[in-house]
Amino acid sequence: MGTEAKVKVFGPARSTCVARVLVCLEEVGAEYELVHVHLPAGEHKGPAHLARTLFGQVPAFQDGDLILFESRAISRYVLRKGASDLLRENSLAESATVDAWLEAESHNFDRAMSAITFQCFVVPMFMGGTTDHKIVEENLEKLKAALGVYEERLTRFKYLAGDFISLADLSHCPMAHYLLASPCASVLDAYPRVKDWVDGMMDRPSVKKVMELMDAS
Repeated sequence: MGTEAKVKVFGPARSTCVARVLVCLEEVGAEYELVHVHLPAGEHKGPAHLARTLFGQVPAFQDGDLILFESRAISRYVLRKGASDLLRENSLAESATVDAWLEAESHNFDRAMSAITFQCFVVPMFMGGTTDHKIVEENLEKLKAALGVYEERLTRFKYLAGDFISLADLSHCPMAHYLLASPCASVLDAYPRVKDWVDGMMDRPSVKKVMELMDAS
């Protein structure tokens, strides 16, 4: 991918969905241009961005004439085009297991963390409001339920989909980055295997680079 024209990712790096795509682009060594979309000003609901995605969300992704939305779909496209093994598509069983755990990440970890992140960061920092601790606690319980499942899984395998790292693991990194920076970070202490798994992923060069972009944006 690196020898081709740059693809474009539309959205702010601090968005976890944007960062998910950026990690995949870094994993395959792709050239890309990050085009900022100013969310507080409502640019994601403006005509230019709505022409890319009718849902008015970030990221949008452009590769030549192809325009995509939904970060996990974009991530799969990037990894397929880059011939990455992070989807394990040489094995039907392994690729299906990656898909299953990617769904689990979306519906369990990401859903709980989205509410926690919104309350701990977005409300006080960007909306001038006060964190609703009841919402945080409710979603922390949901997060603990997911982490308990992960802990058990990681007693049997090195990574979620098996003894190989995959998109199912790396998809967690942007939200995990915010978890580690939040008042809820100590929740991981009760899940030592999960904590080691997170720490290992955060040490990957692709993840380090994107997390720096998240912090700088």
